[in-house]
Amino acid sequence: MPPSLIADLLIILSAGFVAGLVCRQLRVPALIGYMLVGALIGPGGTGLLQGTSHAIENLAELGVFLLLFSIGLEFSLGELLRLGRHLVIGGSAQMLLVAVPVTFVLMRLDYAWQSSVLLASAAAFSSTVVVFKTLAEWGKTSSPSGRRAVGILLFQDAALVPLLLLIPMLTGDGDAPTTGDFLALGVQSACFIASVVAMRAVLARWLIPLLAQLRSPDLVVLAALVVLGTVTFASHQLGLPAAVGAFAAGLMLSGNRWTGQIDALVLPFREAFAAVFFVSLGLLLKTDTLLGAPLVILGLLVGLVVLKTVAATIALRLTGLIWRDSFAVGLGLAHIGEFAFVIVATGLQAGLLNSEQSQAFVAVALVSLVLSPFLLNRSLRRVGASQQSDSEVSPAPLADAPVRQAVIIGIGPIGRQLASRLETTGHNVCLVDRSPLNLHGFAQQGFRTVAGEATELETLDRSRVALAELVMVVLPEDTTALAVVRNIRAINRQGKLIVRCRYHANEEDLLAAGANHVVSEEFHAGQALLQLLTNHRQHVVAESDREMKH
Repeated sequence: MPPSLIADLLIILSAGFVAGLVCRQLRVPALIGYMLVGALIGPGGTGLLQGTSHAIENLAELGVFLLLFSIGLEFSLGELLRLGRHLVIGGSAQMLLVAVPVTFVLMRLDYAWQSSVLLASAAAFSSTVVVFKTLAEWGKTSSPSGRRAVGILLFQDAALVPLLLLIPMLTGDGDAPTTGDFLALGVQSACFIASVVAMRAVLARWLIPLLAQLRSPDLVVLAALVVLGTVTFASHQLGLPAAVGAFAAGLMLSGNRWTGQIDALVLPFREAFAAVFFVSLGLLLKTDTLLGAPLVILGLLVGLVVLKTVAATIALRLTGLIWRDSFAVGLGLAHIGEFAFVIVATGLQAGLLNSEQSQAFVAVALVSLVLSPFLLNRSLRRVGASQQSDSEVSPAPLADAPVRQAVIIGIGPIGRQLASRLETTGHNVCLVDRSPLNLHGFAQQGFRTVAGEATELETLDRSRVALAELVMVVLPEDTTALAVVRNIRAINRQGKLIVRCRYHANEEDLLAAGANHVVSEEFHAGQALLQLLTNHRQHVVAESDREMKH
């Protein structure tokens, strides 16, 4: 590896690390910090990096692949069917109501029709990561408005695949696609779906059970990366965008009880390479674009927010949500999401966009993403506390129950006993463990389970620990338990937190980290042994006295 590449990569990772720390303190999405710090160190900022080398671009592309792989893992056919018309009607209406007006406006501004379609399609995306995490923090993921918003976001994620398939068609000789082109696209998509379904069944039947029997996290990571690399390479060889292959690999490994563990184990790789991608994307932004025409950027931003709010409001109303809540949630969707940058980067690489066009889009999209947490928090305050019932989708009990929500982290012998006891006392219990095998029996009994490392915030988010009134950490290692306690207290300051620790010396550290009660095995085992010793001595004395009397 050339020294210059090592230096550039070190600068990007260090800048991303600092940006992530700052965003964590400010409670804003890390990807915003990645892009801002990329603009800061890029040629339009301090000039610390003058651009991205071909090798850095390859690493950034790997970040895109891992992001799409994770989205594929999170897709559930059951969830899509359950959302029903909320996904199809709401998602298609929202994207069309954004893409059609934007295409018309860009063509009036003398953009080529290919560039107009590409940028308009990108502008229709909102951030699945930002919106879903914010809904979870407010406890609205299972509310009527939250489920409709999630349906629109899932439709957008699914639409990414045909849009990526459409990009090679736009790089033709400048003529609009014919009916035959769209028919070929349909055949390609059908073959793609059929192959994904077939391989998904093969992997679920043979590979996943084998990995479960071996119980090796290293082999799980290697297997996931091999599947990702193989399917991505095959897509490229077939003339499809490689990003489509990454999404397909995720779909192939989704929908089984080991999916959560695969996602948790691949998470560190995904986050590292995604940071490289978003920082590299920020390098494209030149401050001249913002400072040279601030009124133009501001006008485009206002127009975008208004258009996307109106489009999402209408789309949500078509799904049966009342106007007030439709507008509130629609305002929360009025920004450009992370996968828009994937489309723009692919279009730039394919020659569909020039540097100036991509600069303007990145500037507006980046500012909209920076504003998105504030728009989301403001919009969710406006959503009615008592919404109309959703007859078509039964809300998840944990999100709607006001009290008695419990999370148990660590399903060993003690965790199993606690789960059974809490369930019989009326608690709504969620079980978290790194091994899906430990959780499988409880999932069959109706418990909500989450497989993954509890030290990862994403795993805690999926367990909805922020909403729990009682959290019990019963992990075998005190160092791991300490890290988990700190993460829990960062997102849930009110719930009661009870921790089992092995050594009495670690009790003070756990209490200082935020635990309400700590039960030390060493201390209680010592007390029990001392009590047994005392009882034994008393028995010996009693026996001795009895013998003396005789």
